Amino acid sequence: MGINGIYVLATVVTLCARLLHGLENGLARTPPMGWLAWERFRCNTDCKNDPDNCISDKLFRTMTDLVISEGYADVGYEYINIDDCWLDKERSYSGHLQPDAERFPYGIRDLSDYVHSKGLKFGIYEDYGNYTCAGYPGSLGYLEADAHTFASWNVDYVKLDGCYSHPKDMDIGYPEFGYHLNRTGKAMVYSCSWPVYQIYAGSQPNFTKIIENCNLWRNFDDIQDSWASLESIIDYYGNNQDNIIPNAGPGHWNDPDMLIIGNFGLSYEQSKVQMAMWAILAAPLLMSVDLRSIRPEYKAILQNKKIIAVDQDPLGIQGRRIYKHKGIEIWARPITPISHSYFSYAVAFLNRRTDGTPSDVAVTLQEMGLVAPGGYRIEDLYEDVDYGVLTPQTKIKVKVNPSGVVILRADVQPIPYRQPASTPYNPFRQIFRPTTLSPNSFK
Repeated sequence: MGINGIYVLATVVTLCARLLHGLENGLARTPPMGWLAWERFRCNTDCKNDPDNCISDKLFRTMTDLVISEGYADVGYEYINIDDCWLDKERSYSGHLQPDAERFPYGIRDLSDYVHSKGLKFGIYEDYGNYTCAGYPGSLGYLEADAHTFASWNVDYVKLDGCYSHPKDMDIGYPEFGYHLNRTGKAMVYSCSWPVYQIYAGSQPNFTKIIENCNLWRNFDDIQDSWASLESIIDYYGNNQDNIIPNAGPGHWNDPDMLIIGNFGLSYEQSKVQMAMWAILAAPLLMSVDLRSIRPEYKAILQNKKIIAVDQDPLGIQGRRIYKHKGIEIWARPITPISHSYFSYAVAFLNRRTDGTPSDVAVTLQEMGLVAPGGYRIEDLYEDVDYGVLTPQTKIKVKVNPSGVVILRADVQPIPYRQPASTPYNPFRQIFRPTTLSPNSFK
């Protein structure tokens, strides 16, 4: 079975010219990173019986402190984001949003100030509809007022959900709210749920318009705390990659949802899969885990600087699946540095098999489309193994655990000085032409 190629562009300038223009609020030039409450703590509002785990001022201050003290901020996590269930059940007499007074006794601005005092940024949640998904007041009819409320609270990141609204209205409503956010003068990352609701309603989202108005957006189901959920997201992005990938770039990102690493549903190997795949997908890295009790091996995954560097690569090109056969997949993402129009790459070997023994994968670099004449310096980003500089003709062999991943970084090397002149390399023609792999490549 052949490998489908990933696209190559001539230079960074050419690349940027080809990317669609994102929301020009100057934000999210790389995928946002931070901590988010929802997947781990959901809508727990029972602070009387569960004071340490309810959605409250105390929880967010605690996680803010841990993001700093446990080293997460040092590797790039910077947002502390509230999700649903922070609101009072009613707006104030003046029609403004207000938090639940018992769970947030000092108000949202005070919490925002605390997060900022630690050098982090603060995010919040609302919904375009009449109600949030959990039944709290939505923003429909109050878009301008709510945007100014968030600005007055010094919010840095706003997620706008889409429950209790009509998908057809979103083409007007989401841009309108983004307009009001920009009009406040306070730059805020704008996270939209716009396309996923339209997809489920059977309509085709206008991604040109979405890109013009949102910094990131959801395309698919909410992630759940399970391997099955994670697999379904990976499949969705692989099966629809030709339509999804062109929409991603600096300032505008596809969002496959939160990182669930360190919770209950993923094994250690499966957790490594999510971190590697989210990096290949140029995904936002929003942890949703109890940082008070996370085990060290999962913390190490979340703080893997080399994989984070792939996710945060400044080119902002989303990776793609280039091979799939009998439970083995290969995914690749073009990254910096670039030499003589050749990209470097991150390459993930994903084993979807469950037969209980690691699978050997042996493939040459050129079969995966890595064809730079000077070769590539290859490094395993989880095991810290340096393979040295390999030529395109070199066959590399990796052993991938069941429900596991091996992620390599291939840094392109300069073309040798005495490289004979030949037909100039044209990345628009060299689109990683399909090639037939040996039957012995995958065991």
